[in-house]
Order: sequence, then C-alpha cells, then structure tokens
Amino acid sequence: MGYIRVKARVWNVQDPSITREVELLADTGAVYTVLPSSLLREMKVEPIGRRKFRLANNQVIERDVGIVGIEIKGIKTHTTAVFGDEGVYLLGVVTLEELGLEVDPVKGELKPMELLLM
Repeated sequence: MGYIRVKARVWNVQDPSITREVELLADTGAVYTVLPSSLLREMKVEPIGRRKFRLANNQVIERDVGIVGIEIKGIKTHTTAVFGDEGVYLLGVVTLEELGLEVDPVKGELKPMELLLM
C-alpha cells in the first residue's frame, strides 16, 4: 500500500476567517493530527496544553496542542492538533474518527466508516 495523502482545509476556531489549505498524510500510527508549529502560530491558534508523545525511535517528547477546525471531503469538525516540526503534516486517528472516516488500505483512500451508536 502507498501513502494516503488528502487535501484539507484547517481554520482557527476562535476566528474562522483564518484558514489554510494543506495536504496531510493519513497516519494511523499517530493519535492526533500534527501541523507545523509555524503554521499554527501564523493562524493564531493558541495552545491549550502540552502532551507527551513517544516517537518511532522510542524517544519521548513534549509538545503544545491546540484546537483547530478541519474539513475533509466536505465533512467538518473541531480536533486536537499538535504543534509539530516544520514540514510535518499528519492526519491522526482521532481526527479521522471525529470526521467519521477511515483508511481503506486496498483502494488507498479515505472512506466513510460505520458509525456505532450504542
């Protein structure tokens, strides 16, 4: 399977007029969506806290997190975004679930997931 890249629109939830178009790599190993710190600061997204994350090399780091609006495939939600390194644009599983989307590894695309209400 190749990489699944998806176009998204993100915005500042406090000022929805501040928007950016980005391309994200769907990463089912990432809990939260990750955007470059410089982009989030440029959009005036305020950190709401810090979280610890384990990297693939087993290193533990701490990063700011904030809330952004996101739209993919015409579906909108608010989600947690990590203030990440430059050039890192990842779509995490929490955001995918909030959007009601999942990775289809056979077709290499995002598809609607079956939503349960029990």
